[in-house]
Amino acid sequence: MARNVLYPLYQLGNPQLRVFRTNFFIQLVRPGMAQPEDTVQFRIPMEMTRVDLRSYLERIYNVPVTAVRTRVQHGSNRRRDYRNVRIKKPDYKAHGQTFTFPDLFPEKKRPEGSSVTEDLQDQVLEDQRRRQSCDPRLGGVPGWFSL
Repeated sequence: MARNVLYPLYQLGNPQLRVFRTNFFIQLVRPGMAQPEDTVQFRIPMEMTRVDLRSYLERIYNVPVTAVRTRVQHGSNRRRDYRNVRIKKPDYKAHGQTFTFPDLFPEKKRPEGSSVTEDLQDQVLEDQRRRQSCDPRLGGVPGWFSL
């Protein structure tokens, strides 16, 4: 999965190298069109494959992956420099992925005595509604207009 990684040679008595860090960087980007909640889009390096990305997300971030789709996005070459030579942005791989969305904010269980707080909330909301409603004596004239 990683590119040319040179590890130091193991010599007797030295501890083994146990840390594995990838040379790949993935970017989470905003999709161009509206997508479902369980779909995200990444920009990944050209050398990275679907299998690499699936194992990257499952093993490093513990995200269960459902589907992996990749496509090569060509960089634009419309910009020109001071010599009128076209400047091309590098190509990148765009990746759409579907996964099972984790429950990040589970509902908290309310204690038994929460009905008292709910009654208090209902009373405050009713009081606010009563204050914001129009006065029938004004006949549709705004409240700021009366004295």
